[in-house]
Amino acid sequence: MATIQKRGNSYQIKASCGYSVEGKQIMQTMTWKPEPGWSDAQIKKELNKAAVLFEQECNHGRITSATKFENFAEKWFTEYAALSLKPRTYASYEQLTKRVYRAIGHMRLDKITTRHIQKFVLDLCGDERHDNREGKLAPKTVKHHVALISTIYEYAVKQ
Repeated sequence: MATIQKRGNSYQIKASCGYSVEGKQIMQTMTWKPEPGWSDAQIKKELNKAAVLFEQECNHGRITSATKFENFAEKWFTEYAALSLKPRTYASYEQLTKRVYRAIGHMRLDKITTRHIQKFVLDLCGDERHDNREGKLAPKTVKHHVALISTIYEYAVKQ
């Protein structure tokens, strides 16, 4: 059952989305604001309707949490990649994570835009390698980084 808490002129709705692998409850929240001029009865009716719809969305897995890219990628590695990819592909993807995590690992999945990815690609194509080696990265290496990000996002969309 979703819980509702009044916060000034808006309401916070909380719903449980199950439990993590560590056994911690996963909670999602949303803010709901009533239309100006609504009566208390209208507010209560619409608020309850919004709470029920939000809880249904959570139960069906349509509400994504504010998951950081790095955290989701680590889940992807354990839940999908370890089971589905060839060992060599898995190992090469793991090697790419250092640069990817440094660039976008701290960002929420739903906040990463194509601009962020493009900036990451431009940084990879630049002169600075961040691995104490001379020269630029090969274009194929840059493509592998983008492929990893794309694969993780495809899995996120399916989830």
